[in-house]
Amino acid sequence: MKKHSLVLALMLGSFLSYAQEHQPPHWSYAGVTGPAHWGDLSLDYSTCKTGKEQSPIDIAHTVAEKLPPIDFHYLPAPLKLIDNGHTVQVNYMPGSYITVEGKQYELVQFHYHHPSEEAVRGKHYDLVIHLVHKDAEGHLAVVAILFKEGASNATLKAVVDHLPSEKEKEITADATVDATGLLPQTRSYYTFSGSLTTPPCTEGVRWFVLKTPSTLSSAELATLAKLYPHNARPLQPLNARIVKAGGLR
Repeated sequence: MKKHSLVLALMLGSFLSYAQEHQPPHWSYAGVTGPAHWGDLSLDYSTCKTGKEQSPIDIAHTVAEKLPPIDFHYLPAPLKLIDNGHTVQVNYMPGSYITVEGKQYELVQFHYHHPSEEAVRGKHYDLVIHLVHKDAEGHLAVVAILFKEGASNATLKAVVDHLPSEKEKEITADATVDATGLLPQTRSYYTFSGSLTTPPCTEGVRWFVLKTPSTLSSAELATLAKLYPHNARPLQPLNARIVKAGGLR
């Protein structure tokens, strides 16, 4: 019996050790686990340091082109939220998507960064929402919507009114959310190739940054800013990338 218990204890110890070794390392937005050190925290995060197409960027130099419109097909969905320790994320049910140049990307989730990670000619905005999409082959496309303080935003108000009380636990609120409400009326955009803005900083992400900002109220901004005062990665080098800018649509 003792031998059996010892074997079980050794097996459990080995399992826990394996789990600990294979857990993603902790990262943050400051200090020794902050953005300057992400690439050294794990081999899985090395692209954060070695990548040549990292996000976010300062959109300062652009090439004007006649870009195809982004066709948005967002539907209302149950409001499912999770505070993942880095931001508040809204997980979206299947059925909402964008289409660009005949390519369809399903909306998976959206989340916020304060202040905006992207800058336009050196200017950061009060907030940015990243709408993360994925195509059938797993390629990612992110629509970034810049926000400035102004009129209330019904979609963000729904998020603010139902913020999770615990971290890393998804909740389903007694409410619906419609990502369409995040979009400005004018939807011309900048586009470039980039990466995830958090570890593992995977590249090959197609970015669309809407040129016209949306607004949120001072109360909505204050609540989200209090929860995460600074969860924005610093600007990354543009390197050899070209940023294309579409006209008004």
